[in-house]
Amino acid sequence: MFKRDIEIELKSAATHYPVVTVMGPRQSGKTTVVKKCFPKKTYVNLEALDTRAFAEADPRGFLNQFSEGAILDEVQHVPSLLSYIQENVDTVKQKGRYILTGSYQISLHHAISQSLAGRTAILTLLPMTMGELKKAKIVLTLDEYLLNGFFPAIYADKLQPAKAYRNYVQTYVERDVRQLSHIKDLKLFQHFLKLCAGRVGSVLNKESLGNDLGISAKTVHEWLSILEASFVIFQLQPYFENFGKRVIKSPKIYFTDVGMLTYLLGIESVSQLVRDPLRGFLVENLVILELMKARLNQGLEPQLYYFRDNHQHEVDVIFKQSNKLIPIEIKATQTFHPGLLKGIQYYHSLSPERISQGYLIYAGDKQQKINNIEVLNFKNIHKVLEKKLE
Repeated sequence: MFKRDIEIELKSAATHYPVVTVMGPRQSGKTTVVKKCFPKKTYVNLEALDTRAFAEADPRGFLNQFSEGAILDEVQHVPSLLSYIQENVDTVKQKGRYILTGSYQISLHHAISQSLAGRTAILTLLPMTMGELKKAKIVLTLDEYLLNGFFPAIYADKLQPAKAYRNYVQTYVERDVRQLSHIKDLKLFQHFLKLCAGRVGSVLNKESLGNDLGISAKTVHEWLSILEASFVIFQLQPYFENFGKRVIKSPKIYFTDVGMLTYLLGIESVSQLVRDPLRGFLVENLVILELMKARLNQGLEPQLYYFRDNHQHEVDVIFKQSNKLIPIEIKATQTFHPGLLKGIQYYHSLSPERISQGYLIYAGDKQQKINNIEVLNFKNIHKVLEKKLE
């Protein structure tokens, strides 16, 4: 059983709120971690049809079975239950009474805002981090991380990544997508998913994406919402202020697991990965995910953005901390040269008082500090968030 970084925040939240909700993609480890953190609580799986039917038909009777509360897994299947949970926790007034998990963020967020606002902490659990794997004495090369991804089952069950992700995607498209939308042509949707993979790290152009598939920009928007709602992709928003420059204001697409992304690109081995023209974007996706996971595991908003202006000045990630902006460049190369710092140096010039330091994350081993920019190996990405601002 892997030790997950979110465990500390999960236990802490249960001492402050009557309900704790853990959301995230299927197979990211939500069920395992909540059962581990709350071993004395009754576990209920709402994917079981008979259990779900009872909860829908007699919600009060269903909840009255659990005098000390319960873990309710995949609660998005019975959103109406949340109103009765509200009634229950308002009467009993017990911290950590119910632990909920869910895999669809749009429907669950809406139901929670209607019924459990102010009564639940909401945490997000993505697949594992490099640090969590390291604690389990699993340390890989950069390309092995990209190929294997970070879903716990890949490592716990020693699964072959290409086959595991094929099964994951097939199950997702055939079951979850049907539940989330009335999409008739699932093969077209699956093709759309692969086209999104081919645009990883690129500024989103809905019209171009739609033209490649023969669908409208409106349909592209709807399908992207489905992928986001089920934690397959996320959109990195641009950071723009009045720096006196015209900046790009469209988001970029990234995936919540690089192993799935690698599979969707048709890559099945490290040798293929090394030669793939999108390898740099895969590395970028991995590093951004490590930053996101570190923040989410602490119960914090990621506060991650990117910067690009109309003159092709670009920084891969902007981490906003209070009034400070921290530019982070990500490179797949193992060789450092000063030209890699050009984007950070330009961004620093826009607002020196707010942009006091920056980071270059790359695949090389030489770590150094050059003026206000720290050069780090990708395995030390955690230091970006640990270090206090100067």
